[in-house]
Amino acid sequence: MSELRHSESILVAASPEALYDLVSDVTRTGEWSPVCVACWWDEGAGGRVGDWFTGRNVKPERTWETRSQVVAADRGREFAFLVGRGYVRWGFTLAPADGGTRLTESWEFLPDGLAYFAERYGDAADAQIAARTRDALEGIPATLAAIKRIAESG
Repeated sequence: MSELRHSESILVAASPEALYDLVSDVTRTGEWSPVCVACWWDEGAGGRVGDWFTGRNVKPERTWETRSQVVAADRGREFAFLVGRGYVRWGFTLAPADGGTRLTESWEFLPDGLAYFAERYGDAADAQIAARTRDALEGIPATLAAIKRIAESG
């Protein structure tokens, strides 16, 4: 099985705080994600640690929803969430850089996710995990490029 974590970075001509405000607004995820077409907060939630949201994902072969919980919400520095019951961790870290902010998106398949996939998919678990890994590896650079375009266009 391939590596179960990945991250990439891009330089964005925006402040860390402005960029954080963008990436932490999960209701805008559909503007940049190649798979997640929409997200919405639970009632009363808005991006604090512990808050929950739902995401709708679409691929040609299927559509599904996930529940995620915010695990890091440090304005100007980091926004991250766990999908499901700690199956996958997605996050953005932000660091000041010449000309703006170095935005890093990271993804990691966690042990509970591996166990869940083994239980749910049995002998097909490795293939399912490999497919999700390919989606992350292909999706991260596309997501970062889209966020950069949105942030820099005002």
